[in-house]
Amino acid sequence: MAEITWIKLKTDMFENEKIKLIEALPDSDTIIVVWVKLLAAAGKANSNGFIMLTENIPMNVEEMATIFNRPLNTVRLALETFKRYGMIEVKNEAIRIKNWENHQNIDGMERVRLQNRERKRKQREKEKQIQLSHVPSRDSHATDSDLDLDSELDLDKEKDKDKDKDLDKTRQDGPVKVESSISFTELLSFYEKNFGLLSAYAQEQFNAVYEEYNGELILEALKETALRTPKVRKPLSFAEGILKNWYQENVQTLEQLKAKRKGGRRESNSASYEPAKEYDDGVNF
Repeated sequence: MAEITWIKLKTDMFENEKIKLIEALPDSDTIIVVWVKLLAAAGKANSNGFIMLTENIPMNVEEMATIFNRPLNTVRLALETFKRYGMIEVKNEAIRIKNWENHQNIDGMERVRLQNRERKRKQREKEKQIQLSHVPSRDSHATDSDLDLDSELDLDKEKDKDKDKDLDKTRQDGPVKVESSISFTELLSFYEKNFGLLSAYAQEQFNAVYEEYNGELILEALKETALRTPKVRKPLSFAEGILKNWYQENVQTLEQLKAKRKGGRRESNSASYEPAKEYDDGVNF
């Protein structure tokens, strides 16, 4: 999980009606402490407001009681209270702070997530170099085991070269992202208003789409998906399919898309556009 060391808290939070109602409950102080701990946990996870134990595992009630160092029944009462007042929601058994993106610096958190991902990549590369530096030299004193190890490492190097070539080819053949005025937060907000909340797993796909395609085109693809009748079952995968179709038609900017649509209207005998098929990957996005 990306490393976040602070979150924003409003100075007037105790003037909020929901907090005042909570203060009238038994164990009100403990419930409010649980609320602050939830906010801190959501910030630490940096997963769009989800309370996560690890990057892929949501934190359950028993784990919260242990980590927050509070009685289990009190934590359960707190969660039920927060749910009643619309402060949290449950998505695929994961608890999420509602309106997280409206109160936190989502763009800043996204930058931290990307920086952390790059740091891990560099760390893996460094560890690989260290391993290669300890490879025994080929000399007259080398044992059969040493030679076998050298052969295996040479084979691994060849495989890595092949992978690098394939990766380079993919990068050359893949879309070149053109920067736009549409931010990640705006796209995420549009998606959740039209299709609902993203699961922790789906957020990774959303991030990958944002890193690969132009933001204005992503918004247009989401709009086409939202207008689709009947409604699609997997809107994120459907929108990504539209983006891939546009790329195959050499459309990589909003201006190119507008020109394509304008040209399409002029062709009276042209075939109607068929949106991308839905990908059935077993996850409802």
